Amino acid sequence: RMSQCYQSLYQANQQPSLVLAHGATHLSESFMKSVDHQPKDNNYSPDEMSASSYCNSWIADSRKKSLLADVGVGTVDQALLAILPSKHQSLRVLGLGRKILLVDEVHAYDHYMRTLLVTLLKLHASQGGSAILLSATLPAEMKQEFVKAYAEGAVCSEPSLQSQAYPLATHLTCNTGDVAADESPLETRAEVKRNVQVVRKNDTNEVFDVIRDAVQRGQCVCWIRNTVDDARQSYSELKEALSDTDASLHLFHSRFAMIDRQKIENDVLAWYGKESNESMRKGRVLIATQVVEQSLDLDADVLISDLAPVDLLLQRAGRLHRHVRDSRGNILKMEGGVDATVDRRSAPTFFVHSPKPVEDAGVDWLSSLRGTQAVYGDVGVLWRSAKVLFQNVAFRMPDDARYLIESVYGPEPGIEPGSASIGKTGKTTRIATPEALADLSVQVEGKQLCHVSTARLNALKIEKGYCSGSSDSGWYEETSVPTRLSDQSASVVLVRKDDSGRWQPYAQGMTNAWDMSALQVRDYKWDAASKEIPAALQRDMAALKELHPALRWHELLPLDGELSAWYSPVLGWCK
Repeated sequence: RMSQCYQSLYQANQQPSLVLAHGATHLSESFMKSVDHQPKDNNYSPDEMSASSYCNSWIADSRKKSLLADVGVGTVDQALLAILPSKHQSLRVLGLGRKILLVDEVHAYDHYMRTLLVTLLKLHASQGGSAILLSATLPAEMKQEFVKAYAEGAVCSEPSLQSQAYPLATHLTCNTGDVAADESPLETRAEVKRNVQVVRKNDTNEVFDVIRDAVQRGQCVCWIRNTVDDARQSYSELKEALSDTDASLHLFHSRFAMIDRQKIENDVLAWYGKESNESMRKGRVLIATQVVEQSLDLDADVLISDLAPVDLLLQRAGRLHRHVRDSRGNILKMEGGVDATVDRRSAPTFFVHSPKPVEDAGVDWLSSLRGTQAVYGDVGVLWRSAKVLFQNVAFRMPDDARYLIESVYGPEPGIEPGSASIGKTGKTTRIATPEALADLSVQVEGKQLCHVSTARLNALKIEKGYCSGSSDSGWYEETSVPTRLSDQSASVVLVRKDDSGRWQPYAQGMTNAWDMSALQVRDYKWDAASKEIPAALQRDMAALKELHPALRWHELLPLDGELSAWYSPVLGWCK
């Protein structure tokens, strides 16, 4: 998207460079081509590379140099490495200096990454840089933390933010020690204003009934599950449960080889995207994980979600009736006096798979969704999310968004709800959590504080300047300094034999075939798989790594004999 508009940010006679900055840049064919097609200098001989063309190629050649480009697009990790003790860190600092740092979905960062981002904002402000932080569901307390960090970096006093409007643009200006905060309520597009009905479903059988009914009415359905294992299990059970219908069932999660994941994502965008029509959508059922929660422009007639924190539920609800369509699912266009801002489908209903948030909930309250508890950790947040969501039959967007978020995350005292709030009056305080769950939350909070401490230990002490003493733990290669904390995983490359019996990448006959054959698998799952590989095949895999040195950084799974059952292009990693 940026490649189509970035030139308009500059004057006609300027030649800005555009670079894609993440670990799989070389897999983007459009970017690799663009390096050679970005603006070039004149007055060079036909066989001589111009200065700007050479510079663009040099910058694109390494993630360490990518932020030196005029415009860069990439993951937040590349920017966070500017405040971590990684070699050549100063190149990233230089690249960010006096630029506009734009970070999307800031609400989604865990405590470790959030702490690193706070340090980055301080550094960026101290260099005279500007920052734009985007989020549709950012709690007020978290926003205050980011504003404070930027003000400290710019050597300004911290402003006190007051507005609880939604949507809201908060503009902080620091100048010679003075600070000004402009909080401007924003208008919402007409098609986004709506009432969303909320219906709780207690178990998967009730969810299956919702899906069957939707299929019989010719609608398309998306069910967002919180774990890959749950998604795969529901897919298999639905295959049998819907065998007597015309349903087209699909599975999408993160444990697919890159070649299969790209194909599935393209198919999903075609079936559920803005250009989809009635015939493409009819009877489609997508079982997915968080891979569809953000970024993908999907529109489901019927949306179901496992219980999650309320900010993520609101994000997921954005995939329900996302585009304005007629009653059959075709995009509405302004023709013949038709109002293209009013959806013609039945009222949007958000189904949430969750236990009832009873007041005396015990430690086993979420036992039916143990995977959800493992993913999100804080059962108190999940209970409060269920409580505020189910205490009314519907919520109104955008009027109720702030109330919903602060009821789960807000500190004491709470906020004043708007006049259009879902029936609450007076100050909105964070909902009280059942005692048993509050105790569990304290344990989770302890882990979160450990992650904050780890981030502070890993981050550079920017006030000490550029010196060895700015790091408490020494300097490392960038691959050794974590920009995020997560469960340990292995990069697994799938291999299979060709017709002549030689081992080849799973994605045969294409550019970057080894990379396109890779997927990430949790360490414990890989350990189980590796034990099933016979000694003879282990020797073959060791020989293959010697033949292709780049494979030494990966694990290899030979899809041969019984080992073929470990992966499927339809189910992904199967064990």
